[in-house]
Formats: sequence, structure tokens, C-alpha cells
Amino acid sequence: MGQPFVYSYTRFSDPRQATGSSSERQAEYAARWAAERGLKLDSSLTLRDEGLSAYHQKHVTQGALGAFLRAVDEGRIPSGSVLIVEGLDRLSRAEPIQAQAQLAQVINAGITVVTASDGREYNRAQLKAQPMDLVYSLLVMIRAHEESDTKSKRVKAAIRRQIEGWIAGTNRTIIRNGTDPAWLRLNGGKWEFIPERVAAVREVVRLYGIGYGGIQIVRELTERGLSFASGPPRASQIYRTVRLRSLVGERTFVLDGQEYTIPGYYPAILTEAEFAHLQLCVSNRPRQVGKGTIPAIVTGIGVLYCGYCGNPMTGQTMYHRAKTDGTLNPGHRRMLCVGYTHGSGCVGDATCSVVPLENAILDFCSDQMNLTALTSGGDVRPALMDRLNTLRVKRLDLEKQIDRVTSALLASEGDTPLAFVRRARELEEQMQAVDVEIQQAEFELPAAGQPQPSDAVDAWISARDGAKALNYDDRMKVRELVIQTFSRIVVYQRGMTKRPKSNFMDILLIGRRGHTRVLRINRRTGAWHAAEDVAAFGNGGE
Repeated sequence: MGQPFVYSYTRFSDPRQATGSSSERQAEYAARWAAERGLKLDSSLTLRDEGLSAYHQKHVTQGALGAFLRAVDEGRIPSGSVLIVEGLDRLSRAEPIQAQAQLAQVINAGITVVTASDGREYNRAQLKAQPMDLVYSLLVMIRAHEESDTKSKRVKAAIRRQIEGWIAGTNRTIIRNGTDPAWLRLNGGKWEFIPERVAAVREVVRLYGIGYGGIQIVRELTERGLSFASGPPRASQIYRTVRLRSLVGERTFVLDGQEYTIPGYYPAILTEAEFAHLQLCVSNRPRQVGKGTIPAIVTGIGVLYCGYCGNPMTGQTMYHRAKTDGTLNPGHRRMLCVGYTHGSGCVGDATCSVVPLENAILDFCSDQMNLTALTSGGDVRPALMDRLNTLRVKRLDLEKQIDRVTSALLASEGDTPLAFVRRARELEEQMQAVDVEIQQAEFELPAAGQPQPSDAVDAWISARDGAKALNYDDRMKVRELVIQTFSRIVVYQRGMTKRPKSNFMDILLIGRRGHTRVLRINRRTGAWHAAEDVAAFGNGGE
């Protein structure tokens, strides 16, 4: 196992305690103790936890003591070694049975624990000779836990009073609990913005809202020297930040499993409508596409449907038909109706090229007048509220059905009928799907009054040519713009009045605000006309 060493462990739950002299006294004690017994004090394994609570076990899960215990388990601490602590309460303030288990873990590995405050030594030989020392150690741990538990309850009670005061409007003092947004600082007991960080947050929201991904946003911020925290921005921070209710000034506290929400605790960066629009972008964020593939911009994101049978349309790219230079003919990227492929009786074509449709949408949305007409004006909130209420009623009905099935399962004797189990799973899956729809509608409702961002057309224009040239990043950007702009795109492969030899397809564009536009698209070139510009639209236009 090697030569035994002496290790010194120091912990403070509050970093300010490190300014005292106890750590120096313990260091001197450890050095003297090792020298008197001819042992070497090991300083290579740093055992110092500042600001980590032993009551909440953070010094084990996140700190140096946890690393030491893992080293003990892995046999990297030689038997006969010594761990010196100021007192047993430095090792743990957890529940006594847990604290004693941690002490036993160290002792059973052949390591002696020495407490500098009273000079006691705890090892297997000593505890066998003096069993009451084990009782003493347990009493110390009980007292340490009770002290921390009492302090924790007092702190929580004080915080709860402050929170209730905020909610009642009788208290406006800062509540010291958890972490606060990095773009705020305290000045005279009041929150104020850090201007350069707020500018970075606003840019994150703007870029995310027009289709940028986390890595692209980090690249943009880095190029401009912007950051909303103390260090350089990271993509993971971007995705966390856009979900934070602190953007609208809200703060949430959780005490003993009870959640308290305080609106207006922080100064707000976004309005509720702006935040709802942002959450709509978050919930509609398209799934990641492999870097070696061509991202679809209208298929695979839940907006494309067949006009003849109402089933979704999917995409297909035939990479095996690539040219020698790796490029693809437009006809090798196709869309197909699920109803047709599954034999559900769709009267449309089996497949057709998706390229003309993509090009038409790219050109249509790159025009300010077209995009404004599709995305602005009109109040769709009553319809959204009706939809939300319908979904909530549906959820209540599903809950009742699940309760009935659960009661039947509990009442059944012997083996549980498989049909009951299967039905319960089906109902749970249905309820999960309804929950997703409810969340989507709740995001859409406040966002319905929010106009399309003024730079949305610029986003379409900047990505249009790259998307047509199959540039990965530009197509991913357009993919999200499509989700933000349309609730549904309905395709009539041979026209609304189906004509087998037609060279045109008709598409119905339904914007997220409920406005519709009909386009007629040349199936070969992608050239398009709006319905009002096509004479005798149902029969002519070819």
C-alpha cells in the first residue's frame, strides 16, 4: 500500500470564516503531530473546502472531502494514514446515521481520524479498546446536526417571512437565497442593470428569435466582445438564459418543496409578450440535424401537410444518387405524403420534388409586404383561448379516465389484467401529448399580440441564397424561421382542383396569427404567383 501519510482537512461553510486563525492553528497542529510521530504531512492532495456546507453534503458531492472519500474507496490512501480535522463537525453535519457511516468508511480503510480541538484519535484499535468513544462521536454528530438543522429552519423561516412580505407588498428588502442574474448588481440595496451585460442579453434574445443557434450566438457575441456573465459566453448558457423568468423580473424560491414566485423582484429586460414570443421560439426549436446531411426546411418540423388527405408530409433525400462532385439534382430531394405511403387512400402523387416549394417560400418570405401581410394584424387570441380551454377540458377527461383505470387495477385480484395496463399507458401518453399542446398554446397566447420582429425579413434575406445553395447553417436558420412564421403549410401537389397533368402545385400558407395566403408554384422552376394574381385560379394559371 505504500508509506502512510498525514492529511489535514479544513472546511468552512462561509468563506468569510477563512479570515480567522483556525486554519493556521490546524495546519500547525497537523505539522507538529506528523513530526512527533515521524510521519510525512502530505500536501499534494488539497483538502480544503471553503463555502461548502456539510449539512447539505456539498463538501462530499462537490468538494475535497468527496475526492478524499473516493480515494479511500479506490485504495489510493495507504492504510495507517491519518486524517486531521478540527472537529468531527467539520467532516459532516448530516443526519447522524449518515455522518457515522462516513466516519466508519474512513476508519474501516485503516485510517485514523484525529480531532485537533480535543486531540482524540478514532481508529479500529482505539474504538475496540474504548467503545464509549464511538458513543461520544455519535453524540458529537447528533449535536452538530441539530445545530445545523435548527439554524437551517431559522434561516428558512426568515426567508419565508421575507417572501411573504414581498407577496403582500410589505417588504422590499433583498432576499439572500440562491443566485441572482449575472446582468444585475446591488447598489444601495437596490438592483440595477450592468449595461454591457444587459446589451449582451438583448442581443441573445434578438438572435435566438430570428433563428440563430447557441453556437452561432456565442460566435456573434465573441466577435463583438459581448458577454452577459463574468466569463466568456457558452452555448449551454445561451439555452439556459432564454428560458429564465428573471428576464421579465420574476424570482422563484423553493423552500421545503413549496414554491414561491415573486413578480417584479428584479428589473425586467423583456415584457411578458416578448418573453412569450421567446418561449414560443424555444418550444419550436427544431431538432438537431447531422452535420453530414442537408437540413430540411419545411419537412420534419410538423408544419407540412397534404391538402388531399390531411396527413403530414415527410422528406426524403436520395444521397445515393449524388453526382460525382457530391452535388444533388433538385429532384433527388423530395416530399411524400404519409397517407399515400401507408395506403390510406390519398389521391395525390407518391412523391414530388420539395425544391420548388422551398424556393418559393424563401422568395415569398424575403419580401417585406408578403411577410407583413402574413404575420401582422388581426386578433387571434380568442381562438387561441378557445383552443386552450378545449385542451384543458380534454386533459381533465383523460385524468378521470386514468383514475377509473387505476381504481380498476387496484381492485383487481391476482394478476393485473394486461388490457388495463395497456390502457393506462395509452391514456398517460395521450395526456403527455395534451400537456405539450397546452404548453404550446400558453406560449402562443401572450405572443399573439406581439408583431413579427422588424428584422425578420432581413433574417430571411440573409439566409435565402445560402439555403438555396444547401449551406448547412443557413438552412438551419431558415428551418427555425419557418417554424416561427407558419403554423401549417398545406400542399396540393397537382393543384386544389386536382389535374393529373398539371405542371403546378398549389400551397396554402397559414401564418401563426391565423392569416392565410395561397400560392401557385411551377413544379419545375419554383416560380410562383399569389392566388389573387392568377386568373381563374381554380382552372387556369398554367
